[in-house]
Amino acid sequence: MSIAQSLAAAIGADQVITDPEIMRGYAHDEAEWAPYGTPAAVVRPRDTADVAAVVALCAEHRVPVVGRGAGTGLSGAANAVDGWVVVSFERMNRVLSVDPVQQSAVVQPGVVNDDLRRRVADDGLWYPPDPASAPWSTIGGNVATNAGGLCCVKYGVTRDYVLGMEAVVGTGQVVRLGRATAKGVTGYDLAGLMVGSEGTLGLVTEVTLRMRPLRTGVEHTVVGYFDSLTDAGRAVAAVAASGVVPSALELIDRFCLRAVDEWKNMGLSAEGEVLLLARSDQPGAAGEQEADTILGCFQGEGAAYAVRSTDAEEAEALFAARRLAYPALERLGPLLTEDVCVPKAQVPYMLARIEEAGRRFDTHIGNIAHAGDGNLHPLFIVPAGDEAAKKRAKEAFEVIVDEALALGGTVTGEHGVGLLKMRGAARELGPDVVGMHRAVKNALDPAGIFNPGKVFA
Repeated sequence: MSIAQSLAAAIGADQVITDPEIMRGYAHDEAEWAPYGTPAAVVRPRDTADVAAVVALCAEHRVPVVGRGAGTGLSGAANAVDGWVVVSFERMNRVLSVDPVQQSAVVQPGVVNDDLRRRVADDGLWYPPDPASAPWSTIGGNVATNAGGLCCVKYGVTRDYVLGMEAVVGTGQVVRLGRATAKGVTGYDLAGLMVGSEGTLGLVTEVTLRMRPLRTGVEHTVVGYFDSLTDAGRAVAAVAASGVVPSALELIDRFCLRAVDEWKNMGLSAEGEVLLLARSDQPGAAGEQEADTILGCFQGEGAAYAVRSTDAEEAEALFAARRLAYPALERLGPLLTEDVCVPKAQVPYMLARIEEAGRRFDTHIGNIAHAGDGNLHPLFIVPAGDEAAKKRAKEAFEVIVDEALALGGTVTGEHGVGLLKMRGAARELGPDVVGMHRAVKNALDPAGIFNPGKVFA
């Protein structure tokens, strides 16, 4: 009996897909040029018991298994290899409970990020992590990659909001990790270990998340146009040095903004080469003062034009354009996305090195960034079918990884290692720490079935 037949017998044929055409859509995430194969089956479980049964069968037959959320990942972490089983959590998409007193929520992994935000707002709560893919990405995928987003400069990333979880590990055991209380220090932080593990240690089937009180009041938006990436980078460093922690500080270059305009006809193309968007969500006079400080930093670092926006609709449109930059560029052809993060003081130097890599390898690189925390997303635009250009882009990609490490940074701020960053991750971690990772994986995944060959070789 094949693994697909065994799965159908165990959890029901209606939850197992074997049609190659349908499976093709589940076989990979959005990471350009990351390899993938044809799964043996795609499973769409309805509950934790189904997931446990799938893992037990895969462990018995030594068939690798990879979890999948919405497939919006950009590192290849959710990609299947020939003969693997893909577990799609699209049917496990319920908000199970919201506790306004404890300021927490319990959710299944298939809940879409923005859907959760809307649901908890009804109880006066707010879930801060907000990746640009928030309208489509799921909490399970956010947990797997420790996703960040526009607000993380002030409010942190997914790991900062995970209190506990239920997961299927080992050969099908269901465990609860972490806690539901505001505090708790019993044992190792195994829940934190699972966050960002990219499916290599188990499959998360339920998450308990910390919330914050819903923000009220008007956010103060500051817009700055700059003539170069390095000028914009110096403004970012100046904001950090001022002591202000904005609720968002985003960068988008003219090429990316024009792509959004051509797609959505928003009429927002920048007058300068680079646009910085900053926000303060401090209430009252404190917010006014923060916005004035940010404006002064922009002007002091040579902004061609900088202003505090008084038009809330226009400000929202600019931030919407930032979120739409990646899908707008995807329309132009194959798009390889970087995700390096450097210390905030190093942002201008990293941006200069990105520009130099583009010139050196004759590669067009667009730039968007969560600039306020040093998380930069160079975007490599390559004409379809141009193999020479593809090769140059890959070379530039690796050089930028090395440059980030040279500046004291990391190879990934929020997208994960997956398949694309394994060389850089090995260099960043070093052999001793990679060995520790392997020891942890071997202990928690004795059958070696959870997303093998990802993160580290």
